[in-house]
Amino acid sequence: MNFLNESYLKFQFIYPPEYIRIVELGLVNIQPWEILVDDRVKLRYEGLKSRYPERKLIPFAQRRDCDDVACWDLNNEGKLIIIHDYASVGYELVKEYNTFWDWFRDAIDDMVNFINDDIE
Repeated sequence: MNFLNESYLKFQFIYPPEYIRIVELGLVNIQPWEILVDDRVKLRYEGLKSRYPERKLIPFAQRRDCDDVACWDLNNEGKLIIIHDYASVGYELVKEYNTFWDWFRDAIDDMVNFINDDIE
């Protein structure tokens, strides 16, 4: 699986080891979240860059049931944020996390709720 690299981004970005480990374990489909790799991460990166040019975002996951995208916010000490893509500038921020694991815990909770709703 390919990620965004320095030659593509034109700046250095190092993916956190916990994120790499999740991908290595194959945990890329955490319904309703999906880890972005290959062409999908490039497409989302380019879209976010054009819609929110003041932000320096590295997307890594998207929700399949809405336009929410999980990103590293390089303008904000690399914190993780959820962007509601296509929202007007200034209204796109949904949530902020201090660590990848904080986001991952919420993603697992989302999966439990999503699957329970699907079963009922």
